[in-house]
Amino acid sequence: MNDEFERLYETYHHSLFQFLFYMVRNRQIAEELVQEVYIKVFNSYSSFKGDSSEKTWLYSIARHVGVDWIRSQNRKKRKFLGIFELSEKEFQIRDEEPLPDEIIVEREEMKEVYRMLGKCTLDQQQVIILRYVESLSISETASILGWTESKVKTTQHRAIKALQELLGGSHHSDLKEVGR
Repeated sequence: MNDEFERLYETYHHSLFQFLFYMVRNRQIAEELVQEVYIKVFNSYSSFKGDSSEKTWLYSIARHVGVDWIRSQNRKKRKFLGIFELSEKEFQIRDEEPLPDEIIVEREEMKEVYRMLGKCTLDQQQVIILRYVESLSISETASILGWTESKVKTTQHRAIKALQELLGGSHHSDLKEVGR
C-alpha cells in the first residue's frame, strides 16, 4: 500500500495542487487541501474498486474537498457579514500571490481570461480548468464531476460564451480555439 500511495502522490500531486489552486485561488489553502485529498485517498484506497481510472477518482476527491472548503468559507463569510452587517464590496480579501502555472502568468491575455473565469459559475470554472488547464477529456471531466458528457459539453459551451462576453469580444477567436 505504501508504494502504491507514494506512486499516486508522485504522479498526481502537482496536478491536483493546480486544480485546487484554481478553485480556491490561494497557494497555502490549496496545499492544505491537497494534503486533505491524500488523507482521504489513504483512508479509502482499499475501497477503490477501479470503476473509473485512478486519475478521475483522485480528481473527484479533490473536487469534493475543494467544493466543501468553498462552501464552508461562504458560510463563514455570510455569518461574519451578518454579524457586522458589511456589504460584500466592503469585505473582500484578495490573494496577491502569483499563479503557479507559468503559462497563465506569461501571457497578459491569459491572465485576463483567468480573471474573468473567476466571474463564471463554479460549474463553468471547474469545466474550463479540467478541460483546458488540466487537459482532461470530456469523458474524464464528466466522470470527475459526476455529470453526463452532454452536461460537460453544454457547460463548456456556456463557459466559453460567458468568457467571450466578459472579455468584450476581443478574444473571440482565441476562445474558439480553446473551445475545440
